[in-house]
Amino acid sequence: MKRRLEKLRKQMDELQIDGMMINGDWNRRYISGFTGSNGVVLITANDARCITDYRYFEQASKQTDMGVVLHEEHTGHKHKIYDEVAKQVKDMGIKLLGFEQQHLNFGSHAKLDGLTDAELIPTYDLVENVRMVKSPEEIEHIRVSSKIADAAFVHVLNVIRPGLTELEVAGEIENFIKRNGGVTSTFSPIVASGCRSSLPHGRASDKVLEKGDMITIDFGANYNGYWSDISRVVSLGEPNAQLNEVYQAVLRSFNNCASNLKAGWTDQEVDKYMRDILIETGFNKLSGTGTGHGIGLEVHEKPLFSVDSEKILLPNMVVTIEPGVYLKGIGGARVEDMLLITEEGCEVLSPSTKELVVL
Repeated sequence: MKRRLEKLRKQMDELQIDGMMINGDWNRRYISGFTGSNGVVLITANDARCITDYRYFEQASKQTDMGVVLHEEHTGHKHKIYDEVAKQVKDMGIKLLGFEQQHLNFGSHAKLDGLTDAELIPTYDLVENVRMVKSPEEIEHIRVSSKIADAAFVHVLNVIRPGLTELEVAGEIENFIKRNGGVTSTFSPIVASGCRSSLPHGRASDKVLEKGDMITIDFGANYNGYWSDISRVVSLGEPNAQLNEVYQAVLRSFNNCASNLKAGWTDQEVDKYMRDILIETGFNKLSGTGTGHGIGLEVHEKPLFSVDSEKILLPNMVVTIEPGVYLKGIGGARVEDMLLITEEGCEVLSPSTKELVVL
């Protein structure tokens, strides 16, 4: 946690603020280690305090090295915690208090603004910027979550058959993940078969799998708080020529990007290597999903690839690449893998086959 605080304090210096308030759930966990659902962290150049309510006081005291403050109401009402935040801001001598503009709601901002003499300064993505580059411990958690997800895909290949519903396939994936040390909460598997595979986020339904269906499966596992996320396509028998053409274009697009990916690339370069093949094959306008995204405590976190921004890939970032093509009313396909960025290139963390599996 010490290095994380050092990086955050450097950004605070650059913004010329003498205090930072963190209330975003994942950012609070990342910077303090506290995993409860209600808490606010206050950071200055030489102090760090975690404020929470009675339910989490003992838990926070064990999980974080910061000073833990119990707010007086002893209730679970998140709004009331800002009474104690204002007291601590005064005690810590904070005059310019940065807050996470995408995580502090209007009501809480108004309440805090009325309680403190400190000037509230909006900030954006300070902790998220630190989170982009993973520590060795984080990478190990992601390796395990990727291994569990990869094994779940290999396992479900022995289960998928005509007559099962998409929901039954999704349930088998989730059960396998849980049996093997992972969890799947908040990330229900996508199992989209036949014409439903044209839905990029087609959550599993009661549709019955049929001979000839091409099936897009997109899911992940969570291990010790860290996510994996992969997409694969299987076919019950040989797919029709049109959908096979779609799949081969998607696979070529993925391979073209992943085989060249390395530290130093910009958003635009990542997108270009993926999109070149889709343009060449005439499918680019049918590819509505993004290029890929960072992954860690959240399934989707920075860097979020965009041709409109200019981020640089750094060693020890973990990202996904996920080209997809979707033909309305006909079907579609997506391939997605977990990739650890290195100086020389990238390491694939989910190595199960990305070739079309015909069952």
